[in-house]
Amino acid sequence: MIINSANLDAIRVGFSTSFRRGLGQATSMYSRVATTVPSSTKDNAYGWLGKMPNMREWVGPRHVHGISEHDYRIKNKSFELTISVDRDDIRDDNLGVYEPMFVEMGESVTAHPDLLVWNLLKNGWSTPCYDGQNFFDTDHPVLNENGAVVSVSNDGGGAGTPWFLLCTKRALKPLIYQEREKAQFVAKDNPRDERVFMNKEFVYGVDGRWNVGFGYWQMAFGSRQTLNEANYEAARAAITGMKGDHGRALGLAPDLLVVPPTLEGAGRELLKSALVNGGETNKWANSAELLMVPWLA
Repeated sequence: MIINSANLDAIRVGFSTSFRRGLGQATSMYSRVATTVPSSTKDNAYGWLGKMPNMREWVGPRHVHGISEHDYRIKNKSFELTISVDRDDIRDDNLGVYEPMFVEMGESVTAHPDLLVWNLLKNGWSTPCYDGQNFFDTDHPVLNENGAVVSVSNDGGGAGTPWFLLCTKRALKPLIYQEREKAQFVAKDNPRDERVFMNKEFVYGVDGRWNVGFGYWQMAFGSRQTLNEANYEAARAAITGMKGDHGRALGLAPDLLVVPPTLEGAGRELLKSALVNGGETNKWANSAELLMVPWLA
């Protein structure tokens, strides 16, 4: 193949097409637990996470809810993936070997938010959220009916394989995927480029900016106890009993049980089986959706 502008343009289009095919065929689950928030700056502030406003009887002046109670920010990060193509492979018309790599590039871009979101959830016991406590913790500070600070837990304890019960039906989900710039396919394929001259390589890549963070800890319960009926019931009770400041019931209802592959069987037995214990009715059957997440392996 002659290396000229027309052929390089055709090659670029072909690689870009393979990349877009990979974008469309990759598996992604992060949107089930994370709200996508568009970003237009280097970072976004989420001070309003400290407030869950509610209607109140209008007695006296209005009560204005502030949005800067907490200094919780998600800073966007830059990510890239780059592939080099040997000039000799272009001259020898040996480009078929690269097509799977560009398809994989697209799949990697689609899956990257999953890597970030699920890794963040898994590390919720050691990563702070908006109130300064770890996302899964036993002493989140909340004001009770008398205005005194009390400790509230969304941590089931234990030291085994973690599983998660989440409330995902509200406007903001338990996690946040913040997107500044979508991944863009770029090519550095001018025959006069220094890399082509020095290394006889044409370079193609993608880059973008985004990051992840935590939403409301009240909408998530993490446990490293055995996944069984008793611990599942305790997790549900913890979420449904969550209250905001001054004793206001939040009205949360958990709807999603997230498990790694090793706990899929236990999760199915808990939520899918109609009968348990040799014939008893399973009172928790279909009480939540089961989501097995490979990224939690």
